[in-house]
Amino acid sequence: MTQIFKKLGDEPVAQIKTVTNTVHGVTLKDDYNWLRAENWQEALREPEKLPEPIKQYLNEENAYYEKAMADTAELQKKLIVEMRGRIKEDDVSLPVKDGAYAYRWKYVTGAEHPINIRTPRDGGDEEVLLDVNKEAEGKDYFELGTASVSPDHTMLAWSCDTSGSEYYKLNFRVIGNDKDTGAGISDVGSVAWADNETLFYTVVDENHRPNKVYRHQLRTDPKDDVLVYEEKDPRFFCGVGRSRSGEYLFISAGMNDQDELRFIPTATPKAEPVLVTHRQEGLEYSVEHQGDRFLILTNSGGAEDFKIVEAPISSPGIENWKDVVPHKPGKMVLSIDAYKDWIFWMERENALPRICFSDKNGNIKNIEFAEEAYSLGISPSPEFATDTFRFTYSSPTTPSRTYDYELENGTRTLLKEQEVPSGHDPKDYITRRIMTVSHDGAEVPVTILHHAKTKIDGTAPCLLYGYGSYGHAMPASFSTNRLSLVDRGFVYAIAHIRGGEEKGRAWYEDSKFGKKPNTFHDFIAAGEKLVSDRFTAKGKIVIQGGSAGGLLVGASVNMAPDLFGGVIADVPFVDVLNTILDDTLPLTPGEWSQWGNPIESEQAFKDIRAYSPYDNVEAKTYPPMLITAGVSDPRVTYWEPAKWAAKLRVTKTDDNILMLRTNMSSGHFGKSGRFAALEDAARSQAFAIKAVGNSLV
Repeated sequence: MTQIFKKLGDEPVAQIKTVTNTVHGVTLKDDYNWLRAENWQEALREPEKLPEPIKQYLNEENAYYEKAMADTAELQKKLIVEMRGRIKEDDVSLPVKDGAYAYRWKYVTGAEHPINIRTPRDGGDEEVLLDVNKEAEGKDYFELGTASVSPDHTMLAWSCDTSGSEYYKLNFRVIGNDKDTGAGISDVGSVAWADNETLFYTVVDENHRPNKVYRHQLRTDPKDDVLVYEEKDPRFFCGVGRSRSGEYLFISAGMNDQDELRFIPTATPKAEPVLVTHRQEGLEYSVEHQGDRFLILTNSGGAEDFKIVEAPISSPGIENWKDVVPHKPGKMVLSIDAYKDWIFWMERENALPRICFSDKNGNIKNIEFAEEAYSLGISPSPEFATDTFRFTYSSPTTPSRTYDYELENGTRTLLKEQEVPSGHDPKDYITRRIMTVSHDGAEVPVTILHHAKTKIDGTAPCLLYGYGSYGHAMPASFSTNRLSLVDRGFVYAIAHIRGGEEKGRAWYEDSKFGKKPNTFHDFIAAGEKLVSDRFTAKGKIVIQGGSAGGLLVGASVNMAPDLFGGVIADVPFVDVLNTILDDTLPLTPGEWSQWGNPIESEQAFKDIRAYSPYDNVEAKTYPPMLITAGVSDPRVTYWEPAKWAAKLRVTKTDDNILMLRTNMSSGHFGKSGRFAALEDAARSQAFAIKAVGNSLV
């Protein structure tokens, strides 16, 4: 293991205030429970209200971080300059035609945020809908939520979060004005227009769960808004959306592995919601509208990797579902979109995506690509009656390319290629897709990016990234930021481990409940494969993961600390047992379908306790570690990483650096703004470079 990044002599040490809790006959001892503020919900909205002893400890940790990383200050500045140099500052998006207008966003040089604009459909004078930079003036944090135009294109409903807490305020503005009308609506989630005067929206409760749907009439007091639907089960979160056809408003209630949808005709927005089909354990579905039918993406009938069915609008229950695109094991259907005369969907097989489409006669065609690893995205037209759709393509070596595709004749037109102002030649880089074998024989894909000049002889440092939860697949996409590491001789690797759906639904299911350790074994196997194939060496791998990916790196470093030369844990979900035992936290009830319910199940309690990083810290050697947190984070509350850092510091036996950096004014996603966010990336990269012993250049 590299012995470069040593701890300083004046580490902060958190007070020990032991509390105990007995669950299933087992007494749990927690020395750092006091770091959880009693008023944590208030502090989400107003971080300055964090209790002084907690604030003081977090500030001491931040000061320690600054001192320990002081010798990387120039490197961080250089990294930021490099990363910023790869961003086209005066960028503008492609126009998206919708009715009489073409909508787009643009950035002006030096601006952190976009400006939403439109022109007449076929060209003309530009009109500003929303200048996000003006709205963000004077605020430490500003994140745009929704920006939705009414069907008649006269009103803008837009929302923003000004603390990082994901409490969004909804505002209304007549397009062409620079001021909002009315006082707005607080704590709003998703938003959907029914007609030109009627809008539906969700509201989060005191536990930050979107559980109510309201109907709002423009130019009326929000206090008079009508409650349309309320979800009583705390595991389910609500959402609203409008069909592309414009004919239906959908109300969803869903959790990780279960859905239930209702619909309202937009012609009669005051009508009672109509159920599509009742929720059932394990039944997932989403709905698109086309003609007299609903098209439904679902796992019903044992379709583990999903299929597409149709149902008549007049009787949409599951008993009337008929296959349109049948289930094929190993071919994961990811999404579906419907036009008037076409349906198209994204699917993935063997960790590679493809786009498929079908006409009314059921003729199916595919769009595929030749690189070893790549990423695709669909950007369907907001217009229902069209024969064109837009998609994006990129790979670790290839900047994003946006195409229009003519469904009738298969013509593909390149509209835009991501510009890298400082220069980028894909031929300077090599992308590989290799397979490693995990502890139980499972073959795990690993995507690799390195510079063509980097010697693959075991001398290169490596950054290994992973996530591995909730079915989220890690795309093999282009990133300008990671080039700063790759240009310095790093091998950059992404492990497509179980917990994602890269290899189909079974890849995800094989990491749930008591099988969760498969995720960690896969990640460790990826690291060992990188060593055995001489992409890097033992002790020269820096691992990085955020949120549930923080659980991944936390558990992996507990299991195989000698393999790694450094750990970057971004807002890590590491106090798993205590969090999943606490049903008052925003996400916990919905998480039981992933990890098990340790409140009711002794087996789930044992399973989680066996791998929870906080509960498995041991007196042994750990590599250098950088841990981050955000005070206003509602997803992974700040005390999880804080407690983990405190326990590690007094338990581990080495003298390697351990740092906790808490953002005192933002949440789960760090700083807002396209340039401010580069500071977080530069910190992580500077840590990686220092941890594995490279010179700080």
